[in-house]
Amino acid sequence: MHVSLVENPCDEKDMVIGVTGSFGSGKTTVARMFAKLGAYYIDADRVYHSLLRHDSAMRKKIIKHFGETVTMSAGKIDTKKLAKIVFSDRAKLDLLNRLTHPAIKNKIKDMIRAEKTRDIVLEAPLLIESRFYREADIVIVIEGREKEDALMRTRMQMPLNKKLAFADFIIDNSGTREKTFSQVREIWKKRGE
Repeated sequence: MHVSLVENPCDEKDMVIGVTGSFGSGKTTVARMFAKLGAYYIDADRVYHSLLRHDSAMRKKIIKHFGETVTMSAGKIDTKKLAKIVFSDRAKLDLLNRLTHPAIKNKIKDMIRAEKTRDIVLEAPLLIESRFYREADIVIVIEGREKEDALMRTRMQMPLNKKLAFADFIIDNSGTREKTFSQVREIWKKRGE
C-alpha cells in the first residue's frame, strides 16, 4: 500500500477513487459497491463506447487508421472487429489508445468537474497505463480470479504486480461478495483520513 495521495488537478470536486485491475478481476463489481455507498460512478469503458457513437472526429481517426473493415452500417464502429484487431497486436492497441485516450480523458475530467456533491468512483482498466491515476486521490487495484476468455486482453495490459505498486489500497476479490464488500466499506470509511 502506498500512502501518499496524488495532488488532483480537477478543482472544486470531491474525492476521486480510481479502481483498476486486470481484465475480469472484478473492477465493475467493486466500483458498483462504492456507488451503492454513495459515490458517483464513472465507467471509462462506457465513456469510450459513448464517444464512439457520438464523437465523429474520434470515429474518423479510427477509420482512417484501421480502415473501413472496422465499420458497420452508417459508419458506426464495430467494436468486436476492432477489439479482435487490437488485442492481437500490441502496436495496434497502442495506436488505438493514442487516438482515443485524449477524448476519453477530457470527457471524464468534464464529468468529474460537473459532479459537485459526491465522491466519485472511476472504473478504468487502463487507469495506470494511461497515467490517469494522477487524477485520482486514491488508487485501488483489484486482485481477483481472471476468467479464461480474459487472458488475451490481460496479456496486453500492464502486469498486475506492476499495477500493485501504484495502489493506495488493494482489494482481494477472490473470496465471497460479502468479503469484497467488507473491504470496500473499510476503504470508504478511511477515504477522508
